[in-house]
Amino acid sequence: MMKLAFVETKLLTREPGALFSLLIPLFILVVFGSSIEPGDTVLLPMALAIAVGLVALYMLPTTLATYRERGILRRLSVTPVRPGNLLAVQLLLLLVLALAACGLLLAVAGTVLGARLPAGGLPAAAVFILGTASMFAVGLLIAALAPNGRAANGIGVLLYFPMAYLAGLMQPVHLMPDMLIRIGEFTPLGAFAQSMREVWAGGAPSPLLLGVMAVYALVVSIAAAKFFRWE
Repeated sequence: MMKLAFVETKLLTREPGALFSLLIPLFILVVFGSSIEPGDTVLLPMALAIAVGLVALYMLPTTLATYRERGILRRLSVTPVRPGNLLAVQLLLLLVLALAACGLLLAVAGTVLGARLPAGGLPAAAVFILGTASMFAVGLLIAALAPNGRAANGIGVLLYFPMAYLAGLMQPVHLMPDMLIRIGEFTPLGAFAQSMREVWAGGAPSPLLLGVMAVYALVVSIAAAKFFRWE
């Protein structure tokens, strides 16, 4: 298991998508952060949601679907290294990638941009865990249903942009119609982004939005497990 993790870590560090997932949210934060007041409670939560969304909807499904397409999972099924171990390692590495992307954003925002950080670490952690779990569940379902890596990539991108728009990541939420805002809160990325904004503003995350993320994480994960094919 440790050897598998080492090999997969080396492969991940060579993957251009991993660098893309780290740098795009950072680029958005730095470019727009230079014109934002230090007390702003919107930009940093937005960048965090973008980072998690990229890993969950781009990296995760593309990687797993490509492994199945190339027969890697099928070949592992006849070796001591079971395909389930590879899946677990991949999920763990992508979680670390999401954490690294968010940690980089927090470090730059706090030290360079002087951005406001949340006073309550526990609510922020709870939102991050539920939001990441719900988004990863969607990525797993894409990987389960996509016939190959290219299709998984395309589906992930097609889902990401509408979800990002409804979540208020592509334009300020207050400029969106009320109906779209309400719809967005019932998407996993929208519930995640809105909960992050609430935490950054010094409030408590909405129990309804936490419930939305928890339901997505549970129900979509079960669907992904049901439809996932090893070959």
